[in-house]
Amino acid sequence: MKGAAQRGLTILADPTRARILRLIRDADGGHALVGKLADALGLRQPTVSHHMKALLSEGVVLRERDGRRVWYSIAPDQIDRVNALIGDGDGGVAPAAPDLGRIVDDLALRFRGTFSPETVRASVESSYDLLATGSSSPLLASRTAAFAATRLEALSRAQGDLPARPEVLFVCVQNSGRSQLAAGILRHLAGDRVGVRSAGSAPGPEVRTSVVQALDEIGVSVGGEFPKPLTDDVVRAADVVVTMGCGDSCPVFPGRRYLDWPLEDPVGKPMDTVRSIRDDIESRVRALLDEILAY
Repeated sequence: MKGAAQRGLTILADPTRARILRLIRDADGGHALVGKLADALGLRQPTVSHHMKALLSEGVVLRERDGRRVWYSIAPDQIDRVNALIGDGDGGVAPAAPDLGRIVDDLALRFRGTFSPETVRASVESSYDLLATGSSSPLLASRTAAFAATRLEALSRAQGDLPARPEVLFVCVQNSGRSQLAAGILRHLAGDRVGVRSAGSAPGPEVRTSVVQALDEIGVSVGGEFPKPLTDDVVRAADVVVTMGCGDSCPVFPGRRYLDWPLEDPVGKPMDTVRSIRDDIESRVRALLDEILAY
């Protein structure tokens, strides 16, 4: 049961799916067509259909055919769950505060033999504090767990507790554009051969919809990624740190390779410009991957 709940949480943690559910919930009649959703999100219909299939298989939404049209609505038994994750659109009771104790227990089990419960708790609490500052995200609990897990894994790798592999960190200002493009493409190309992380010197609230679309167009999924603040532990775990317009905010540690890629910021740019930035980043990522795997 716990596994199913965690899988469902991952399904809903995807930022595009959260937006889709919010649009469906707030639509007239509480239902929407894929075409209308695609127009509202600025995405292609096949992309939205892909997300709807995932939500449908998890039982989060219902599908109802009306002639040639197919309407999607939130399943009645999932409404409370969806509101808890994306926010109550009717001004009702706000989502409960994250259960940090449960997150600590789960991560302590995951990292048992590597870190003490006290170390795990400190990571969870500091991760929560970093993400909660100025944030109104209804996904704060799952994001706290994911961020803390990322930091603990980075610390474990820096200590040599995990099998050695090249580690790359991409850093931009908001971690919602350039660094997400680069990280998504490198994960897609390298698979498990390279560890990939991204962070921002001043993280934004969500990954940009234009970035999600630009990656989807070339078969790359953003998944449950979200903007994360830059911390020393992820820098220490990296072999290569690639900065993109974030100035000197990235801490410098000896033994790491630092690269600066002068790239245009995609925020607020038309899709043709975003695609051009994506293609420039892809070219740089492919060259970097060739260098990394050559050693």
